[in-house]
Amino acid sequence: MTRHDSDRSKPVLVTGGTGKTGRRLAERLTNAGVPVRIGSRGAAIPFDWENPSTWDAALDGVEAAYVAYYPDLAVPGAAETVEAFSRLAVKMGVTRLVLLSGRGEVGAERAEELFRRSGAEWTILRADWFFQNFSEAFFLDAIRAGELALPVGDVREPFVDADDIADVAFAALTEKGHERKLYTLTGPRLMSFPEMVHEIGAACGRDIRFTRIPVGAFVEGARNEGLDEPLVDLMRELFTEVLDGRNESVADGVEQALGRPPVDFSDYVRRTVATGVWNTAPAADTI
Repeated sequence: MTRHDSDRSKPVLVTGGTGKTGRRLAERLTNAGVPVRIGSRGAAIPFDWENPSTWDAALDGVEAAYVAYYPDLAVPGAAETVEAFSRLAVKMGVTRLVLLSGRGEVGAERAEELFRRSGAEWTILRADWFFQNFSEAFFLDAIRAGELALPVGDVREPFVDADDIADVAFAALTEKGHERKLYTLTGPRLMSFPEMVHEIGAACGRDIRFTRIPVGAFVEGARNEGLDEPLVDLMRELFTEVLDGRNESVADGVEQALGRPPVDFSDYVRRTVATGVWNTAPAADTI
């Protein structure tokens, strides 16, 4: 496997380098001998999407970059921020840019449009919901507690493995042939939230329930947990607009990019059960 432009002395900037896909991508690059610069607020060279004054130092000397905007491309202003960052990257000599985008989000599609105009050799990864939402964030505490309550019914989504996304991102950053391509990344089948929760519970040997709740109750619960209002608005949009059936189809982006099928949810569940992460239920109150 050859690095694009064959220069392994220059680092790849991985924004969101401590997140689900960024962390996995950074590990793959490091294992392949590619220098990595983690783009996060706590990194040696701090990077903050909300503070453009940090961008120059993070991009200095970089050959390629993985662009994972936080918290989500659906939030107002995200597309313009990604455009400004991408143009600066090209101005500073970055030749390859890989954007992590969201499927079925109007804001994400706007960001993709502006991203293509950056002047770099771009690749766009348009991903569905991650399997890892059940084991690394968002839904983990609820799964451990035995009940996941969301304002969604039987709509079915082709959730995708974050490892598949990282594999495609790695290929796009280190191999030729992925320039100016948009890969829609999904898992191999459609599943509803109740079906996924049932499969996790069965694999764990636990009674884990799914409960549909009103949007208002969900939003109030998010606020009570301390989520900032922009994140609350984002969650409301995801569960009331994006999860309306618009994404009820599988795509072959993983196979296009890697020449293999995507990981199935059952394989992810078996792999994750072995870690024991779902068997740590919150401690019961004692008197």
